[in-house]
Amino acid sequence: MSATPPRPADRYAVLGHPVAHSKSPAIHAAFAAQTGAWLTYERIECPLAGFGDAVRAFAASGARGCNVTVPFKFEALALAGSASDRARLAGAANVLSFDGPDPRDWRADNSDGIGLVRDIEANAGVAVAGTRVLLIGAGGAAAGVLGPLIQARPASLLLVNRTASKAVELARRHAALADACGVALATGGLDAAGADAATHGFDLVLNASASSLAGNEPSPVAASVLRPGTLALDLMYGAAAEPFMAWAQAHGATPRDGLGMLVEQAAEAFCIWRGQRPQTAPVLAALRDASTRTTP
Repeated sequence: MSATPPRPADRYAVLGHPVAHSKSPAIHAAFAAQTGAWLTYERIECPLAGFGDAVRAFAASGARGCNVTVPFKFEALALAGSASDRARLAGAANVLSFDGPDPRDWRADNSDGIGLVRDIEANAGVAVAGTRVLLIGAGGAAAGVLGPLIQARPASLLLVNRTASKAVELARRHAALADACGVALATGGLDAAGADAATHGFDLVLNASASSLAGNEPSPVAASVLRPGTLALDLMYGAAAEPFMAWAQAHGATPRDGLGMLVEQAAEAFCIWRGQRPQTAPVLAALRDASTRTTP
């Protein structure tokens, strides 16, 4: 009697442009080893005009879900037949779950914000409640984290962007949530950050702008936003975050990159797909150790 062939591994991937640098395959491999999950996780580089086709082809292959990174998070939300409340509020998604090849059976979610808050509070040891927060940027990254940041109940949150009208629109979508959570939510251009800091200072400075990707400036805001003890976190990680972190450290703040956020948002995505939350601390420690050993 012939043996029963093994069940194919569940397929997942991260889709983006660029995506070759992504650490997500290693992170999800570690989560799978922890939990005994039988899965594969790959990187899929998408052409800028071909994201939808790439997702549809991946889902048609029998895949269970995917993560979505820049610059496709807004487009990802529009592809899915349903979405979580946090994805709808953000207007962007970084997690898609497939219940078949038909997009009407796909569900969009956003794990970025909860990943950021968990990294700040659990890994960096800083409680968000009652703090003054500066969030720089109003694109897909900022959209994904603003709601969970508000739900963590800082005293105030200033959202600034090079194009101030984009910050105003993003804040408008979150105004009711901010009122419900008792958070003073304000917006402005990049110069508003320095003006506000001159009087009050910020406890958390979060860089969700494209400045890290551009690589041509260490920070899009003035150093007056920082003070001793400020946690200055760039949502990017690796070389892209180094100029911002060096700028923060040079001005007396505590620098942090987005590697912890990456691991925490991946754990949330894993839980969405698998119904089981993996341990993040050993995975983050291993990534930090590997990064230290490969840094010249």
